[in-house]
Amino acid sequence: MKDFPWFKFYPALVEKEVDCNAYSSVNDLFEESVKKFSSSVAYECMGKTLSFSELDRLSAHFANYLTQELKLAKGSRVAIQMPNVLQYPVVMFGALRAGMVVVNTNPLYTPSEMKHQFNDSGADVVVIVANFASNLEKIRTEIQAKHIITTELGDLLGGLKGTIVNLVVKHVKKMVPAYSLPGAVSLKAALSKGATYQLKRVKCSLDDAAFLQYTGGTTGVSKGAELTHGNIVANMQQISAWMKPKLREKEEIVITALPLYHIFALTVNCLAMLKIGAHNVLITNPRDMKAFMGDLAKKRFTVITGVNTLFNGLLNQEAFKSLDFSGLKIAVGGGMAVQKATAEKWKAVTGVPLAEGYGLTETAPVATCNPIDGTERIGTIGMPLPNTEVMIADDQGNPVPIGERGEIFIKGPQVMRGYWKRPEETANVMHGEWFKSGDIGVMDEDGFTKIVDRKKEMILVSGFNVYPNEVEDAIASCNGVLEVGVIGMPDPKSTEKVVAYVVKKDASLTSEQVIEHCKGYLTNYKVPKEVYFTDELPKTNVGKILRRKIKEAHVEKVGA
Repeated sequence: MKDFPWFKFYPALVEKEVDCNAYSSVNDLFEESVKKFSSSVAYECMGKTLSFSELDRLSAHFANYLTQELKLAKGSRVAIQMPNVLQYPVVMFGALRAGMVVVNTNPLYTPSEMKHQFNDSGADVVVIVANFASNLEKIRTEIQAKHIITTELGDLLGGLKGTIVNLVVKHVKKMVPAYSLPGAVSLKAALSKGATYQLKRVKCSLDDAAFLQYTGGTTGVSKGAELTHGNIVANMQQISAWMKPKLREKEEIVITALPLYHIFALTVNCLAMLKIGAHNVLITNPRDMKAFMGDLAKKRFTVITGVNTLFNGLLNQEAFKSLDFSGLKIAVGGGMAVQKATAEKWKAVTGVPLAEGYGLTETAPVATCNPIDGTERIGTIGMPLPNTEVMIADDQGNPVPIGERGEIFIKGPQVMRGYWKRPEETANVMHGEWFKSGDIGVMDEDGFTKIVDRKKEMILVSGFNVYPNEVEDAIASCNGVLEVGVIGMPDPKSTEKVVAYVVKKDASLTSEQVIEHCKGYLTNYKVPKEVYFTDELPKTNVGKILRRKIKEAHVEKVGA
């Protein structure tokens, strides 16, 4: 690695190599942290806090229930389907401490998506929040999981507050459709039963599987990336080294609005911040901007992570601009490209750069990040983390010259073991030790990489490559635009044409104004030929705009 060019620009305070074998497993790091930060707050949700010692105790109870009550063996799969609530870290760490594999599941999945993931993973246990249990009922006889554990949103809020939250959610907001799951056990009952046993420590190694993180649902059948304890420990060590210049033990308050079941928040917020004893504020529903603003106003937060749409949404709230940002040290964007207009506005409002990072589910996830020492470069995904190599390669897997476009290849200890039970799919994305990201990028002479676009979403106009990210970035800088998604559609004259879908911030905005704006930023063949306005854009659970869904809606509405 020492011969790679980025080391001449590498952040001075960041180690180029870290010890990825410093811990024998995620559990080893967990046990160190709960002992070291015992009395400090680990998680907070809806005003209720959970200390590290309480997390230690409750997760041990859940581990006991799995191993000693249900008699499940090491390596059993535990599917978790819930939003950001205190139950999530209790169940997740409990499953890991029991030597089991966590299968994270999107609560918004349809019954058919749930069925696929539960059966594909071989889940033995499903832990689900009651709001979505009616979907599980529809497939209960079609999945192999023998054990169902249910929980209600307020279950760990304690006392009267928890009771009131559960009553309001169920009877006032009517967010819990009726369901029947005979034999299901409540999480409260499981924890109570687990409390009657003594914890039997299950020895795990870096080679043992820790998570099955499902990915690829936007491009085909969802498949599980098998992430080992070694992958996760490595990425925690890498992230910790990168953030070390600004973060201090027991001092940080982290805003976690992205769901913990998503790999970004799981590793960066839930796990890496565990190592420094950070206070994690869990936002259960970030789409409720009024409540979200209230949570932010109560805390002098120091770290916030998110995707471009989340940051853009915050910036378009007047209440956000009056918040206290005096404690803010780091803001990290990932999951999708951070648009230049969003990054510039974020810095103007908060005084802190929006550092874009990059990674994939298959890389556990972080592979690169912008420096946090003030030398960030807006519009790039930064440089490789310690112990990580990045190569821009051609279709044959050969490196291209600096400044030329190619596919981003990644090599490092955070790269997954492979796709669960899919050796052919795994072989398709590996080139020796290199993981082929499917993203097109350009690296400059200092090692900063700019993502041009997804390989599969590139638009071909009269033989020229057009990358939706570039067009979206130009449109996002147009006054009156709130959000934008760009797709390519067939065109008899130019193979494909550029089509844009825009959510307005200014009701008077016209398609002609958008097109004219683009002409000042883009060469002619990149300028959208058609601009459509819509009330909202389809997004993933973390807010990443789904171009595939835009295209499907366009075909249905306008035609191919």
